[in-house]
This record gives sequence, structure tokens and C-alpha cells, in this order.
Amino acid sequence: MASIFSRIISGEIPAAKLYEDAQTLAFLDINPASRGHTLIVCKEELPGLLDLPPELVCAAALTTQVVAKALLAVLQPDGFNIIQNNGKAAGQVVFHYHVHIIPRWEGDRAVGYWRPGTATSDDLRELAALIAARVVEESV
Repeated sequence: MASIFSRIISGEIPAAKLYEDAQTLAFLDINPASRGHTLIVCKEELPGLLDLPPELVCAAALTTQVVAKALLAVLQPDGFNIIQNNGKAAGQVVFHYHVHIIPRWEGDRAVGYWRPGTATSDDLRELAALIAARVVEESV
């Protein structure tokens, strides 16, 4: 069955569209965290970031930037969050790649923040070495 986003893309479900090109669509979220909360979706129904080909990652990022600039110009928030969840544990509810742009105003509490933890210098160095080695493998 098609995701709710695919149904919006096809026109089966209406949406307050802000921008559309051959690969992406931007529209206002119907359950906004703040005024202007926008979703950027890829037209191709792929579940998460790691499923996207590089050109689609670029297209989604460019659409996110274009729409964020427009939101800032129109709403003049104090800042904004870009949120992209991958997997249920990360809060992903619709398994169709999408990015949230959430305009923010001082004191709005629209989005919570993580609790900073601690790590030793040795832990950081060891973990960095493991990940950096894998990055080299992934980029070949």
C-alpha cells in the first residue's frame, strides 16, 4: 500500500503545497510542531536516508534549503530545526523519506533536545578510528 506521502504526491490526498520539482515535494505538516512546520518528501517512495541514491539526497537537501529560506523570509523565526528520522527507534512514523523544517521562536518548546552525555578522550579516539575506517570502505 502506498504511504500517505505517496498519496499526497499523487493528488489523492490534498496538501498545502509550497514547492514541487521532478524529484521532491514540500508541503505544510497537518500536525505542526510550530507555525510553518514543513515536510520535504522525495517523490520516489524509499524508506530512509540510506535507501536514497546520491542524486536524490542532493535533490532533497536543495529543496530543504530553498524552502527554509522562504520560511525564514516569510515567518521571520528566531531559528529553525531540520529533523530527519530513520527507523522506529529514531521516531520515524511514515517510512517514506522525509525531512521536517520546524521554524522556532525563543521559548517555544516546539522540539525537545537530547540530554548530553559524557565520553572520555580514549573512547572518542577509539570510536573515531572504527568509524573513519568504515567511512573509507563505504566511499570506495
